[in-house]
Amino acid sequence: MKNYKLIFLILIFLNNYIISHSIEPDVFVQSTVNRASKVLSEDLTKKEKIDKLKLIAKETVDIRGIGFYTLGAIRKNLNDNEKTKYSKLFESYFLKSFSSRLSEYTNPEIDVQDKEVLNEKYTIVNSLLKATNERPEIKITWRVYTKDPTNPLIRDLIIEGLSLARTQKEEFASILNSNNNDINALFKVLEEFSQE
Repeated sequence: MKNYKLIFLILIFLNNYIISHSIEPDVFVQSTVNRASKVLSEDLTKKEKIDKLKLIAKETVDIRGIGFYTLGAIRKNLNDNEKTKYSKLFESYFLKSFSSRLSEYTNPEIDVQDKEVLNEKYTIVNSLLKATNERPEIKITWRVYTKDPTNPLIRDLIIEGLSLARTQKEEFASILNSNNNDINALFKVLEEFSQE
């Protein structure tokens, strides 16, 4: 009987530990944008900013998940070696594209406004990029993957209604369609972009 009580107490402790260490998606997004803003406002070279932004992206974005989504139905036809190669190439492509675009901003102020829990796997977080003299305010919606509540990850950004993941998927589909669905054609595009 004592063993059952002990197991019961351990289970209660673990459950409380998991709950107390879960991260709310809106807090996660605000924390992530604050980290990025801090990097962008620091007195660093562009390369130093890019390197720091890449680290933030690796920790907060589901790069692998986005990569296979953007590949579309053709991913089912790839062998393990091709999937591994694609994942590596897409990560390099994504990190370069993301960090070089973001590094152009100086101290962007993003305010998280609210969240909408879609299901246990996904939460939508709405935010606003504040206007400056150079640009109007911009609505940014974050699709956050929350299957593991202790490690939420960004799966998509929807900027003024335009999904970046869907746009990327359409771009890759166009490359594949014009090359008889040859995955090597997409590999070449990703490699060339990463090496520029």
